[in-house]
Amino acid sequence: MDKEYYHSLTQCTEQQLEDAYKKYKIIFPYLENEKTVQQISEETKLSIRIIQYWICKFKENGLLGLVRKERCDCGKFKMPDLVQQQIQKVYLENKNISISSIHRRIKKWCEENALAEPSYYQVWSFIGNIPKNLIELAHYGRKHYENKYDLVYLREAKYPNEFWQADHTMLDIEILNAKGQPERPWLTVILDDYSRAIAGFYIDFGAPDTIRTALTLRQAIWRKGDKNWPICGIPETFYTDHGSDYTSQHMEQISADLKMVLSFSRVGVPRGRGKIERFFRTVNMMFLQDLPGYIKNPTSKKLMTLDELIEQFQQFALNTYHYRIHGTTNKRPIEMWNESGFLPNMPESLQSLDLLLLSSAKPRKIHSDGIHFLGLKYMHTNLSAFVGEDVMIRYDPRDIAEIRVFYKGIYLCTAISSTVDGYSIGLKELQAARNKQRRKLKNSVIITTKSVVEHLKIEKDASEKVKQVKPITSKLKRYKNE
Repeated sequence: MDKEYYHSLTQCTEQQLEDAYKKYKIIFPYLENEKTVQQISEETKLSIRIIQYWICKFKENGLLGLVRKERCDCGKFKMPDLVQQQIQKVYLENKNISISSIHRRIKKWCEENALAEPSYYQVWSFIGNIPKNLIELAHYGRKHYENKYDLVYLREAKYPNEFWQADHTMLDIEILNAKGQPERPWLTVILDDYSRAIAGFYIDFGAPDTIRTALTLRQAIWRKGDKNWPICGIPETFYTDHGSDYTSQHMEQISADLKMVLSFSRVGVPRGRGKIERFFRTVNMMFLQDLPGYIKNPTSKKLMTLDELIEQFQQFALNTYHYRIHGTTNKRPIEMWNESGFLPNMPESLQSLDLLLLSSAKPRKIHSDGIHFLGLKYMHTNLSAFVGEDVMIRYDPRDIAEIRVFYKGIYLCTAISSTVDGYSIGLKELQAARNKQRRKLKNSVIITTKSVVEHLKIEKDASEKVKQVKPITSKLKRYKNE
C-alpha cells in the first residue's frame, strides 16, 4: 500500500475528500466516546483493524490523515477479471453482506477455481470503487434508481454556460450579525455545469428569497471586473429546485426576458443537484472548518463579521477552488472555462440587466392622479397623455420610491411617489411596518399606507439613516456581495 499522504487538503480531489469524510463519520462516535470500536465494527460490517487504522491516522493528521494519495495505477486491481466479476456479483446480489463475508466466499471460490486469492484489502478497495448508481439499482430497485439517477443527474454539459445550477445552504459557521450576536448565514451559489466554476455567490443572513437569487444571478451573468474571475454570460438553461424563490413569478419573468430556460426538479424530488451539493461539502471540509465559529469545532476565537466571511469566501473560491483538480473532470475549473474559447452571450448593458433582475413587473392603469400601487400614488408629467391606458410598471422591491413605466413595451418615464420621495424604503420594510402598526393600534383606526410611510420616515430621521433616492446603478454599491 502507498504510504504517502498529501500535505494540504487543497491538493486533494473532491472524491478523495468525500471518501475521507465518510471514514470520519464512521469513526466519529468513537472520537466522541459514544461507541466502542467493536460496536462500530458490528454496525458497519468493517473490520476492527480497518477502523483502528483510520482512528490512528485521524489522530495523527486530522481529516488529511484519512485521505489516501492516489497511485499511478489507481483504479486498476491486480486481480484476474474473473475474480473481480465474482466479487461484484456477490456484493450486488447480497444487500447487507459484510466485507469479511465476501472475502471468505471469494477465497473459497478461488480455491475451487484454482485462482489466486485476493487479500481482504483488495476486496475492500474493489467494492469501494463499484459505481454508486449500479449499487443503488442492485440493492434498492429500479424505481429508487430512476428517482435518483435520472437524465438531469447523469447529463454532462458540453460547453460553458450550457447549463447552470443554483442552490442555497445554511453554512455551518456562526458569525456576528448587525446586532453583534452569533448567527449562521446562508450561502447562495451558481455553478457552471461544464467547468464546475463558480459563476456567482451571495452570503447573507435570513432565509433566501427572490431578491437574493436575482442578486446572485446578476453577479453571475455580468463581467466581474476581475481578470481572475472570467465566468460570465447568460446561461442557456438555469436549473434549480422547487423552492418558492425560484418558482416565483418574478423568476419566471426574468428567465423569459433573458431567453433563458428555467428548469426545475420534480416537487419533493430534488434530483440533479449532486454536483452543487458536493460543492457545499467541499466548502465545509476545505473552507469553513479552519475558521473561528465553525459549529462542528467550536473555539474561543473572536467570531468573524459578514464582510470578513464574504472576503474570505471569495478568496477561497477564486484562488483555491478554481485551481484545484476536480475529481470528476480531472481538470481545474478555471482551466476548463478558459480553454473553451467561446464568447459568452451578454445582455446589452448592466442597466438593462438590473432592470430585469432587480425589479418586479406589474400591470397597472394610469388614472388622472397618477398610477396607484401599494397604496401610494406615483406621478410624472409624461403620464397625462396616457390617462386610462394600461401600462406595465417595474419596481425595485428594495426601494419603492419610484417605478419605471412601460407602454406597449416602450419606456415612458420613471414616476415618483411624493409620499416616499427622498427616502429609501423597501417593500418588505413597508409591509413589516404596516403589520407592526396594525398590531399596535389593534384596528382602533384605519391603517393607511401614507401613515405607515410617515412613521417610517420619523424612525429613519431619528436614527440618522436618511438615504436619498438614487438610480439603481449606484444604489447597488450598498450591497455587500458586489
